[in-house]
Amino acid sequence: MRKTWVYSPHSGGVKIPPAVQERTRNRILSYAEKNYSGKYTRIEMRFRGQLCYIDAYTEPFIPKDYRGKLFGESREDRIERLRNIPTHLCRLRYFGDEDRWSMAFYKYSDEKYEPSIFNNGTFHGTPEEAFETSAVYLQD
Repeated sequence: MRKTWVYSPHSGGVKIPPAVQERTRNRILSYAEKNYSGKYTRIEMRFRGQLCYIDAYTEPFIPKDYRGKLFGESREDRIERLRNIPTHLCRLRYFGDEDRWSMAFYKYSDEKYEPSIFNNGTFHGTPEEAFETSAVYLQD
């Protein structure tokens, strides 16, 4: 039986060069600021080999009548702790074209990234499209 090569948009890729990392970071931050200002407190990206991880931080809601003794931490400590827990938006995979990445969502149910399609209906898109698709996690 002959082996057949099958393309997978969710494996392989090319290591992301530093210049591409910087341009990608700027593109995502610019898009987020323009379209989602006020929905997050900060956006962070990590680059590992061919992957770019995008996380958002939000202001937590803690009720005024929060009972710190019940939970073992003061309201202020809880707010500070939750401010530093990221919401994992997505992971991008780079293939050498800055306008053609694949994307995976972070699944909190098993704490793994799951291959996903973009809102454009394909497995490939721009960093801005990836942010737009994964911004569902930033909705009120």
